[in-house]
Amino acid sequence: MSDGRFIMLDEGQIRPGRFPLPPAFAVKARTEDTGGRFSLLEVSVAVDIPRHVHLGADECIYVLDGELGVDFDDRSYTATRGMFTLLPQGVPHALRRVSTPPPRVLQISSPGGWEKYLEDLFEAGPTVLTNGALDPAKINPIAAKYHIRYEENPWCVAPGGDA
Repeated sequence: MSDGRFIMLDEGQIRPGRFPLPPAFAVKARTEDTGGRFSLLEVSVAVDIPRHVHLGADECIYVLDGELGVDFDDRSYTATRGMFTLLPQGVPHALRRVSTPPPRVLQISSPGGWEKYLEDLFEAGPTVLTNGALDPAKINPIAAKYHIRYEENPWCVAPGGDA
């Protein structure tokens, strides 16, 4: 007996949300689709994601195409097509575009909520930018609702070191 949550999406189809996301973010399974257990997005990582930590969710990334730079804790890695990485909650990490075109990945957040955070972030528009780049100090008030914290001065402290 089905619980009514079955979903099958055609190629290029997305799950609609509260606020439209840019084409680089294709939501395939929303948090409410999975009873809160996870969310799944297909993402083109065209902009570097600043160093941050998820305080309540694990993040999983599977690289579909291209090369993704992953800074995890105090080490840097490159994930290529077919590679998978688990970014456990509580450990600082950042993601970087290494290839052109940008890497395309499947991103799973467990528990869910990632797409809701992105909706809030994009709804804020340019107010979260400084000189055209994501500004951690401006993102943090939005991210806090989702138990995410961005490092506001990552250039002042070397990974694993002191200021």
